[in-house]
Formats: sequence, C-alpha cells, structure tokens
Amino acid sequence: MIIKPIRSLGYNGASFIDSPGSPVLSNSSQLIIRNNHLVDKQKVLLLNHEDDLLAKELLRNASTVTALALDFHHYLTLSPHQGGSLNSLFGHCLLEADTFDTVIVHFPKAKSLAPYLFNLAANCLNPGGQLLVTGDNKGGIKSLPKMLPEYFGSCTKLDNARHCLLFAAELIDTAPSMELQDWVSRYTLNTPQGDISICNLVGVFSEKKLDMGTELLLQHLPSLQGRILDFGCGAGVIAACLLKANPQLQLECVDINAMALASCQLTLTANNLWASVYPSDGMAQTEGAFDAIISNPPFHDGLTTTTDIALNFVRDSHHVLKPKGCWQIVANRHLPYSDTIASYFGKVDCVAENNKFKVYRQYK
Repeated sequence: MIIKPIRSLGYNGASFIDSPGSPVLSNSSQLIIRNNHLVDKQKVLLLNHEDDLLAKELLRNASTVTALALDFHHYLTLSPHQGGSLNSLFGHCLLEADTFDTVIVHFPKAKSLAPYLFNLAANCLNPGGQLLVTGDNKGGIKSLPKMLPEYFGSCTKLDNARHCLLFAAELIDTAPSMELQDWVSRYTLNTPQGDISICNLVGVFSEKKLDMGTELLLQHLPSLQGRILDFGCGAGVIAACLLKANPQLQLECVDINAMALASCQLTLTANNLWASVYPSDGMAQTEGAFDAIISNPPFHDGLTTTTDIALNFVRDSHHVLKPKGCWQIVANRHLPYSDTIASYFGKVDCVAENNKFKVYRQYK
C-alpha cells in the first residue's frame, strides 16, 4: 500500500501519515502519532477512538492494537481494516478479559464519561502500564490532572499542538473492578403514560425531569400497533412510555452510542418491559419495514449542532416505513425540517407545538 505524508505539525521534522482514501486523522489522533515512539513494540488498547484510522497507523510502532469504539459510526469506519494485529470492537467494555502495556483514551465530549473510561483503562492495564490521554483543549482535557483517580501516578503533559493536549500517567495501584451498575443514575419520571424508572449511564444525556420536547411528543402519541422503531433511543424514556401504553408493540430501539444502548436496556429491564435494542448508523442496520417510527431525533454531532443527521433521518424514515405507516417526531422550532418533510411526505402536519418545540406527524 502506498502511504502518503499529510501536513506536518513541525515537531522535530515529524509528519503524519494516512492511507489514500481513508479518513484524515483528527487533530488529537495526529498528536498521538507524532508521539508514536511511546508505544514501540507494545500491546495497545485504544478507547473511545475517533472517526479515523488511528488504530491502524499505531501498528507502525505497536505490536498489536485493540480499538474499542463507543460510537458505532466510528466502529464502522475502522472495522473493515481489522485482522491480524488489529482488533476492532464496539461497546461499553471489553467482553473478554485482557491486559495491555498502554491504554490510549480520547477524552470524551461528555465529560461525565471520563471517570468511567479511566476506570476501564486501569482495569485493562498491566501493573506499571502507561495511560495516554488526548483531547481538544476546549473539550475539558485541561482538567485531567485533577480528574485522574489515585490509582494513577502523577499526570504529565507531553505535548500540545493543533489546539489539543497529550497527557501521560502510570498505573501505580489496583483499580476498583468495573461494575456497570456503579455508573448508573436511577430516578423516576412522571410521564403522560405514568411513572417510569430511568437507568441513565454516565455520558448519556438525560434530565431528572421529563424534558419539554419529549413531554410534548408523549402527550400527542398516535394509536400504535405492530412493528415500531424508536430512533435515537437514548436512556429509553420514549421506549418505556410506548411499551407502558401498549406492551404488545414489537418495539425496536436503535442508537449510535454504546452507553445509550446499555442505558436503554437497563431502563426497559427496570420497568419489566422488553424491546430489541441494537446499534444502527442511521437506518443502515435496521431490517424490513416499520408500521411507525417515533423519535426525539438527535441533532448534535459531538460538540457541534448539525441538522444533517436529522434531515437524513427524514429521508431514510420514509424509505423504511410501510404504506400508511406513521412517522412522528418532536423537534426544536428553529430547525428547518419543513421543506425536507414536504419533499418526502408531500405535506407537513404539525399536530402540537409550544414556544420551543413542534411535533410533526406524517403518514406515508
């Protein structure tokens, strides 16, 4: 394979490398590569990796790399390249016990997830193993020295470039074992369908009260039956309400975030409800057609607000709906849904609204 250089950051003449046609390394990934001597001949675990091929590039120095993505899209980017010394995984933890010489953590955009990742990293490190943490200056990584648990030694800043930082620390003591239940916030929500118990894992957006948008959506649910999709299920609030109203629904819950999927499953279990919960990048991993799609769709990609996810969702929803199938979402009033909805459904029906949100209900 021909490897071409990409723009250098000017660090002792070092340049960054990427394969033709592959995603450009993120700034924080580039910071790791220009310090790749730190993983020479080592067994490396990469946690919460970004949407690039850093794991593959690390093999120029590391002996093996295991990459655990918490974002399913990021996993899909890397997984075609796995094999041999590269293992690509998706989920909130490693399914098989293993230990590593170095664990590299991309500091999460949801800061509350960071302690979970550090605990997971410590459980995967050999005694005296090396923790490397990289991230955007504006993403909270500057607080890392105060955040690292006591089982890591002093935190040292190794590098700073492209508005990113790289820190290192050594595992000096045994970390507590990983128990998912220890990272769950439990509370009760009063909803139009009755009280439901919520199990929300760190890193998953959820308020301890029903947010205005979701409440408006749940107040105006249509009569549902058959196979239903909850797109962007999050902690499972909408899923639990749908099933509480009608336990006979064949409900499927999809999300791109591993912690959200685990939260949704815990919430369903806590309420003695059942649905099929699985990762999907948009609608790509769903199969067949649905009688209805209900959603408070995400419009954030990391720290950036974007309508692309939601607008693609309108298009893809229309494609997987059965004839006369129902599509209902709640959206911020300022988001430009109307033209896209009209282009696929032929008209725009707003069945409820307040000063912040609109509920759209369309039939195919």
